[in-house]
Amino acid sequence: MSSAVPHLRRKLPKDLPKLPQSAFTPPSSSAGDSFPIHPSPSKLQPPQVIDANVVARDAQFAQWKREVGNVLDGRIHGVVLSLPAAELDAALKDANRDPQIISILVPFSLDQVDKQVEAAVSSATVPVALSTVFAKSLPGALDTLKWALSLGRPIDIDIQGTLTDTLLDGLEELITKSSVGLENPPPIVLSNILPPPHDLDLPIVKLMNHPTYLAFQSQVATLSLFPNVYVKFLPPNWDAPTPQTPFPSSPVESNDTQQVNEWKRRIKMYLAPVMEAFGYERIIFGSSPSSSARIPAHAGDWFEIARESLAELGVEQTYVDAVFYGTAAKVYKE
Repeated sequence: MSSAVPHLRRKLPKDLPKLPQSAFTPPSSSAGDSFPIHPSPSKLQPPQVIDANVVARDAQFAQWKREVGNVLDGRIHGVVLSLPAAELDAALKDANRDPQIISILVPFSLDQVDKQVEAAVSSATVPVALSTVFAKSLPGALDTLKWALSLGRPIDIDIQGTLTDTLLDGLEELITKSSVGLENPPPIVLSNILPPPHDLDLPIVKLMNHPTYLAFQSQVATLSLFPNVYVKFLPPNWDAPTPQTPFPSSPVESNDTQQVNEWKRRIKMYLAPVMEAFGYERIIFGSSPSSSARIPAHAGDWFEIARESLAELGVEQTYVDAVFYGTAAKVYKE
């Protein structure tokens, strides 16, 4: 007799609180001492950073190093590296020469089991994680993901396109059924949902009650029910370049500053419900966008925007440390 597969989907959406207005504007001076003052966002700096999504064109990833060099000032303590297939074999053998590489992403397709991937996992000289994309339900995807999970390594799933209810149903069923029989399934890390694809022409005042935003809140609540599912905090796929962050000492508000502030307001709209649903210990920072993005991101600028967006939600230092270092270390280094 076959055992029933548990279905974790909520029948009703999780009752998530609205993002408070205080997340966007400082309290008025009349508030007095009745409300605690959160630390200045500029002071909430992670002492160590793991960049868990570096897409490089060469094994030395020199461009990425230039982009983050001045911003992070020696705080990088690891990267999770994604390389073109042509460079993958050499990187798996030589990655132990670069102490910054804590893991390498080995791509596989959900179409079918790939024994070459299995061989790469067993012969790698550094920890590896697996990566794939999910755009629709495929006939062999269940068996393939079950095989990938059985290898015991973290699996990155890049969700291609908008996460509709249909796509969510397929993803949820795939994760649920592929984990059956596995006592301790490895982490599954989802990307391209924090933040999700978005139309920058939609005014923020309309976004809070827009059907796509309300659906997003329900969707992340559903996905958070899987205890081994994590979310990557990546540059958004918004068909626009990452705004250039001004120097912290710059006294003049420029067009770049205004654009950065606009991005942060939108990012906080999506970050807050994910924090509520997943908690800060299941969010992982990365500097390269989803593979579906048509415009690359600047790693240094994205770090500053991501850090300030998180800090401006009034979080504690513990949250910042986990998002930018601790969770990635736990997921990818073990």
